[in-house]
This record gives sequence, structure tokens and C-alpha cells, in this order.
Amino acid sequence: MSSQTIAYIRVSTREQSTGRQSDGMASLNLDKVFTEKASGHNKERPQLRACIDYAREGDVVYIYSIDRLARSLSDLKSIIDELVNKGVTVKSIKEGQTYSRDSTNPFNQMLLNVLGSFAEFERSIMLERQAEGIAHAKLHGTKTGKPFGTTPLDMSRRPEAIEHSKSGMNISQIARAMKLSRPSISKLLS
Repeated sequence: MSSQTIAYIRVSTREQSTGRQSDGMASLNLDKVFTEKASGHNKERPQLRACIDYAREGDVVYIYSIDRLARSLSDLKSIIDELVNKGVTVKSIKEGQTYSRDSTNPFNQMLLNVLGSFAEFERSIMLERQAEGIAHAKLHGTKTGKPFGTTPLDMSRRPEAIEHSKSGMNISQIARAMKLSRPSISKLLS
């Protein structure tokens, strides 16, 4: 069997687009692409596992950037080692790095450690900021998960919602009349 060119593309959330990574690999004439919308903090991702299992000796696995593969240095090294030990070459487009069984370039190994450390650091900073944001929201009475400035439902409007309901209006009509969401009206009526 001849060697194949494979790509692994990952974004962290469903709202994010894989377009930048796909565009960055458009000229590679890929045989197989594994795409995933999942956080990189966990190395047990279905499409990553499928990519590793699919890759055979002589194949080349392209990633757009090192941080697309993993967010911790230990996971990054583990994933690359697993592929390289199978005889697979791993190429990072953004960093211009190649990792293979034949490559004993100490600079590549050092750069892998540095880039992996930055990915890990970036994730730690993001989690720290997230925790600070949650603490700030709790301190100011805003529930987490809602944008700052969103006010809690004013339960004093319950009698108004009940009056509209008694007059025969459905939840959608009441929501429009009171300028509230349907879930808010349901809460007021429950």
C-alpha cells in the first residue's frame, strides 16, 4: 500500500470554523481528513483516535498548528511519539516542523517542547481568566453563563403574566406583549 497524506483538523467549540486550517492545507492533495470540534485539553478525542489508528507506516499526518493536536506538553509528546513510533511523519504547517522516526534534529525536539509549553501556558491562562470571570459574576450577582449586564428575571411581573394567560393569550403572545423570552414567561407562569 502506498503512503497517504492525512490531515487532522480541530477547533475547540461548535461555533468555531475549521476554515482557516482547511485553507492552510488546501494545496496538500490530502487523501483523508479527520475533523473534530472538541477541546484540546483531553487527548481522548474520537477523530484524533481515528486518525492515529488510520495512519500507517510511511504516511504523513499534517496539522495546521501544534496546539491543534494537544494543549498539554505531555499529551503533545505522547501523541507525536505514538505516531512516529508507527513510522508516521507528523508535519506542522504553521511552525514548519517535521517529526519522524528518521529525524533526529535536536532543534525540532526543543521547539516541540517550547511550543507545547506555550500551548499549555495559554490554556492555563484561559482557565485562570475564566475562573476570575466567574468569581466577578458571582460577586456582582450575575449568574455564570449569562453575559454580564443581563438582569435576573423580575418575578414581580408574575401577576401581569398570569393576567395575560387568563385572558387567553398563549406563551408566545404573552412574551411579545411583555417583551420577554418564552422561557421567562414559562418561569413566571410556573
